[in-house]
Amino acid sequence: MNIGSLVLYKNNQLIAFNKPPGLAVQPDPTGEKSLLELASIYTKGPVHLLHRIDRPASGVVLFAKTETALVHLNEQFRQQTVQKTYLAIVQKPLPAPAGELVHYLRHDTRARKARLTEAGAEGAKKAVLHYRRRAEGERYDLLEISLFSGRFHQIRAQLASVGCPIRGDVKYGFRRGNKDRSIQLHAWKLRFQHPVSGESELIAAPPPDTSIWQAFTTALSSAD
Repeated sequence: MNIGSLVLYKNNQLIAFNKPPGLAVQPDPTGEKSLLELASIYTKGPVHLLHRIDRPASGVVLFAKTETALVHLNEQFRQQTVQKTYLAIVQKPLPAPAGELVHYLRHDTRARKARLTEAGAEGAKKAVLHYRRRAEGERYDLLEISLFSGRFHQIRAQLASVGCPIRGDVKYGFRRGNKDRSIQLHAWKLRFQHPVSGESELIAAPPPDTSIWQAFTTALSSAD
């Protein structure tokens, strides 16, 4: 893998990559090189993980290169001022062309799944997202998702709960997996405040160059 070809954004404080599906963000029991390790090799120095996306998903992953950037960005993520926008290809039909999903989730560590629960239940955490349909196909819809909380498997669990599992996501109810074990969930845009200049920065990652994503690409030409 040519890690340099995945770079989306870099400066003295930060570096971002367009993670391909199947690559772990951080080391896991498989022993395969992770994006964190590859990023350190590329920058010839340590980098600091700021957030994660699931291994079978793709898209923007941002790392800090300095302690100052780490502190500033960690605080932005903690205060939920970082704007995270995802794309998902989902099973039809949607409850509505646009809407808000609010659930309470708990992390089932044994099954490595997010499960719906009631407010106030042990381990329950509120999960909120907004979605809108960007394109409509014969069997699938393309959704743009704005994430307002960062729960484990949140998007996957919430969409599945309304009968729209993400394509390829058999863990959350899609009928069959993709051959490469990917799912059609993509971290598309990340907007944050630069830790030194204070300017608003926007990083956008193109979706994977596969036929299913290409079928919806024209719908993304408008960034309204």
